[in-house]
Amino acid sequence: MSSTALFCRQALRVLSMSLPLLAGLAVLRILIGDDEAMAPFMEAHRQEHPEFKAIVRFITDWGNPLLYVIWAGILIRALRVRDTATLRLVVFYLAAQLLISLLLVRVIKIGVGRPRPDAGLWFEPFSTASGFNSLPSGHTTEVCVQAVPLGLRWRKTSVVLALGLLIAAVGLSRIYLGWHHPSDIFFGWLLGSFGGIATYAAACGFFSTRRPLPEGRT
Repeated sequence: MSSTALFCRQALRVLSMSLPLLAGLAVLRILIGDDEAMAPFMEAHRQEHPEFKAIVRFITDWGNPLLYVIWAGILIRALRVRDTATLRLVVFYLAAQLLISLLLVRVIKIGVGRPRPDAGLWFEPFSTASGFNSLPSGHTTEVCVQAVPLGLRWRKTSVVLALGLLIAAVGLSRIYLGWHHPSDIFFGWLLGSFGGIATYAAACGFFSTRRPLPEGRT
């Protein structure tokens, strides 16, 4: 199978993993409306349900750190058993975090200058102010860069489902808390999923003659 075909196959698997988030975005669009309608609806709900807001805040604060712990555990185990294939995956994951989740996201945020839901309607390109760094969602990009390679490497249904639900929870939490528009989440998902697929593909040697990474058994 060619590298292009393998890459496309991984993209289809990621799409299935992303269904909870994409379904959530679709439901919000159908039931509430566009980006402009979303902010006042979520603000009203937060005021009426502070206990639910606290739960969502916990998800948005700790969803990505949970995956840091998982990746750290994978690294420690790979070092202990000298699993060079998995170590290669971790190295490419760290590179993707640096280049995509940190550098590229920041460049796009500043360059686009999209206002957050509470910062008005007008864009301010090349602004470093947090209120105009809405697009794309950094949290969503990061959780996808972290989760996608895990879902592609360890394909057990329960693992993939758990990762898909975590992606959805983190992404939708940003909308609920009023820090991002739904379209910010979508583009964060798009960017992060591409980064996750590229991470796994590079680690597997899809772009070189390197021996492919074996599929996980757990």
